[in-house]
Amino acid sequence: MAQAPTAQRDTNPAGSVDLSLDAAQLTAALVDFPSVSGAEKPLADAIERALRELPRLTVDRYGENVVARTHFGRDTRIVLAGHIDTVPIADNVPSRVCGDLIYGCGTSDMKSGVAVQLRLAAAAGAAASPQSAHDLTFVFYDCEEIESARNGLGHVARAHPDWLVGDFGVLLEPTDAVLEGGCQGTLRARVTVAGQRAHSARSWLGSNAIHRAAPILNRLAEYRPREVEVEGLLYREGLNAVGISGGVAGNVIPDECAVVVNFRFAPDRTEEQAAQHVRAVFEGFDVRIVDSAPAARPGLEQPEAARFAARFDVPPRAKYGWTDVARLAALGVPSVNYGPGDPNLAHTRDEHASITKIHETERMLAEWLGLK
Repeated sequence: MAQAPTAQRDTNPAGSVDLSLDAAQLTAALVDFPSVSGAEKPLADAIERALRELPRLTVDRYGENVVARTHFGRDTRIVLAGHIDTVPIADNVPSRVCGDLIYGCGTSDMKSGVAVQLRLAAAAGAAASPQSAHDLTFVFYDCEEIESARNGLGHVARAHPDWLVGDFGVLLEPTDAVLEGGCQGTLRARVTVAGQRAHSARSWLGSNAIHRAAPILNRLAEYRPREVEVEGLLYREGLNAVGISGGVAGNVIPDECAVVVNFRFAPDRTEEQAAQHVRAVFEGFDVRIVDSAPAARPGLEQPEAARFAARFDVPPRAKYGWTDVARLAALGVPSVNYGPGDPNLAHTRDEHASITKIHETERMLAEWLGLK
């Protein structure tokens, strides 16, 4: 990118997506197009308009989800998917460029990956471009960063599963340009303890639910998570409190306290096994599962996955975190995670992405797909 060492941009809340920009410039433009979960419509509109200009793509829309497909008559179809939403902005929009780094909300998770997708779609869909070695499906979906029930890829899978048919998939989630297999499952549970209300001046007449929640926190502090190898990749589990609530008023002994826990589990467990484990850890307490999404096994022994993995000099590693490779796997599309962003920077105020790795990811995928 021809940028000064440090450059600031204006936001682009109702503009267009210019597919002639290179992948790094396009990343910056997408960051300047705010799309916090639930507010993705302007960006989805712009992506749809840009893709409909490409003569060799069929473009479909469902809600704020856009799916574009080639129809070259190839024997294999590759699905490339990415979410267009971000976590809430933390004074990190508009984007800025400093040397090799682009800073801003979503640079890592995952507008750099979406920019690469759009560049590949532009290459595949242009009339004068060479046809890909595979047929391609590009999926841009909403609401990945919030509860599973609102996930746009899930909505498309239920309403139009035929749009997502494929032999292999690449989810361009942040992996720092390293191949990552599978993903952890995620489960949230509400662990509740009851008490008895009383006036705080006569506390002995009641039972303080917040005090009675101490054993829940003790069990979490003493918990030792597993490390388990699945198909050659090492997954680490985690069980943590992510919220606590209780209290009625400043002069009332509370009669309920709830601790919300998040269990990140390895892909050798099913969702039900994960739920059973959480209930066992908190035996004696009221445990209610409030959200759950399955893990995905690496699946790197699949032929297309193995061919893709062979292109990397660095061995694949396990994906820490939940991604939609699990949803694609459930649809019969074995998939991997591969994107330019650094997963350790996702959701941070200082989020940024490497321009070098953005271009590296685009080049790797374009060569594999036969778009260069």
